[in-house]
Amino acid sequence: MKISIGKKGLMLILLIGSVSLADSGRLTNVGTTAAPFLEVGVGSRAIGMGGAFVAVANDVSALYWNPAGISRIARPEAVFERVEWLADISFNYFGAVMPLGRWGTAGVFLNAMSVPKMTVRTIDFPNGTGEMFDASSYAAGISYSFALTDRFSIGVNGKYIEERIWHEKARSLAFDIGTFYQTNFRSLRIGATITNFGNSMSLDGSDLIIYHDADPSIDGNNDRIMGKMMTDEWPLPLNMQFGIAYDLLTTKFIRMTIAADAFHPINNSESINAGTEIALLDMLFIRAGYQAIGQTDTEEGLTLGGGLRYQLFGQSYIKFDYAFADFGRLKNVSRYTLRLDF
Repeated sequence: MKISIGKKGLMLILLIGSVSLADSGRLTNVGTTAAPFLEVGVGSRAIGMGGAFVAVANDVSALYWNPAGISRIARPEAVFERVEWLADISFNYFGAVMPLGRWGTAGVFLNAMSVPKMTVRTIDFPNGTGEMFDASSYAAGISYSFALTDRFSIGVNGKYIEERIWHEKARSLAFDIGTFYQTNFRSLRIGATITNFGNSMSLDGSDLIIYHDADPSIDGNNDRIMGKMMTDEWPLPLNMQFGIAYDLLTTKFIRMTIAADAFHPINNSESINAGTEIALLDMLFIRAGYQAIGQTDTEEGLTLGGGLRYQLFGQSYIKFDYAFADFGRLKNVSRYTLRLDF
C-alpha cells in the first residue's frame, strides 16, 4: 500500500532548514544533501548582520558559526532561541559555553526542527486513514576551543545528527572545524570554517518493510516473503566558509563593525554575506545585512536587527536580540534570542 503525504506535506519536508530555492529550469545542487536544517543560521545577532559572523564570533552563537571563537569568551554564557520558520516549521536552539582558563573553552549545543502533524493519506484512503505523521530533525554536540597564541585560536565541534519522518530515521556523526586570527592591522579579524564533515545519511525504519512473491509463476509458494526497500544515501551539507571583520569606528560611546563572509557549499553556488553592527554605549545595538549575494535562485536578501544588553545581579548580563530576514516570495522570518552571561 503506497503512502501519499500530500502537496503540503511534501512542501514542508523539502523546506526543512532550506535557505534557498532552485529554479527547476536550471541545474544546481539544491536538494542533493541530507539534514538541510544544519544550514539554518543561529542567533538573532548574527542573522541581523546578514549571517556574516565567522570572523566576529565573539559570543555563544560562535558554537554554530565558528567554534574557534568561543575561546574569546571570558565568562560562562548561554543562548536560547525559538524561530517560527518557513511553512509552519519550528526551529529551536540551545547552546552554552564554559571558559576553562588555560585549558581552553568547552561548549554544548542542541538544535532541533519539527514539522506539525499531518494526516496520512493513501491511494485507498485519499481523505485520510485516521493516522497522523510528523517529521523532526535534531543535532546535539560538544565543542572545544583553544587559543594557541594571543592572536590565533582553533576550535572543533563534534555532533550527532538525526532526522525522522514518521517511523523512518537517518543518523550520522559530523564535525565542524574553525580557526580565528586577530591580525596586527588594527582590529581586522579573519575566520575560516569547514562545517558538517561526516558520513552520508539514509532513511531506515518499519515503513520500508514489504511482502514479496519471489516467483509469481509458481502456484502454492510463499507469496509473503518479508523484504525491505532500500533508500539512497545523501551527503551532509558540507560547507567551507571564510570571513573578515573590522571595527570601522571605535570610541567610548559607539562602535561600528563591518563583516563579510564567503561561502562555498557543496549543494549550491558560492555566495557572500555582508553586514554591520552599531553598538551604542555597549548597551543598544542596531544591525543590518544582506545574505546570499551572488547565489543562484535564492529567496534570501535583506536582514535587519537590534539588541539590548542589560545588567543583572551585579556583573551578570541579559541580552535580548531580534532579527528580521526577507525571504522574497516566501514568508519573512522574525526571530528572538535570549543570551545570558554569568
